Amino acid sequence: MSRARPRKKLELQLSQERMYELIRRPLVTEKTTLGGEHGQIAFQVPLDANKPEIKAAVEGLFKVKVKAVNTAIQKGKVKRFRGRLGQRSDFKKAYVTLEEGHAIDVTTGI
Repeated sequence: MSRARPRKKLELQLSQERMYELIRRPLVTEKTTLGGEHGQIAFQVPLDANKPEIKAAVEGLFKVKVKAVNTAIQKGKVKRFRGRLGQRSDFKKAYVTLEEGHAIDVTTGI
C-alpha cells in the first residue's frame, strides 16, 4: 500500500508586466458588489490565465492575502448590428475570495 506524499504549494513568481496583463479590469455589477461585502472581488482576466497565476497577481498588485480563486468563462453573445449578425468576444471572469481582514477598494486605482 503506497502512501501519498503531501503536496507542496509552489510560490509562483510573476513579473510586474504579467501581473498587469492578468488583471485586466474589475467587474462592477450588482452581483459582484454584494460579493464585495463578503470579501469577494471579481476581475476580468485573459482566457489563458490559470488560478495560481491569478492568485499571485492579486496578491502582488494589491498586497492582500487570497483565500480562493474561482473562474468562469463568459461566452460572447450573438448580437445584430445594422442587420448583420455579430458576436461579442468570450472572456474569463475570476472571483477572488480574500482572507479575513483583507479588502480591495475597486473604486480607486492601483
